Amino acid sequence: MAKPKVKEHCINRAWCKGCGICVAFCPKNVLELDDEEKVIAANPSQCVGCLTCERMCPDLAITIELEQDHDATN
Repeated sequence: MAKPKVKEHCINRAWCKGCGICVAFCPKNVLELDDEEKVIAANPSQCVGCLTCERMCPDLAITIELEQDHDATN
């Protein structure tokens, strides 16, 4: 089974309170806090789609959209 490919990092900046939990748990250093102390996907090409940031965010401010594999339906 192929690894999921990340389509987009959806970050609700209004919900993010800048706690940094997602940044701390990201295994590939994809996320950073910007100058407003809000999370951004600074290195999205490094993302492996593990969804740890989505699961760890206490504010539910991060959603990872994965690309759908159309060949898997057969």
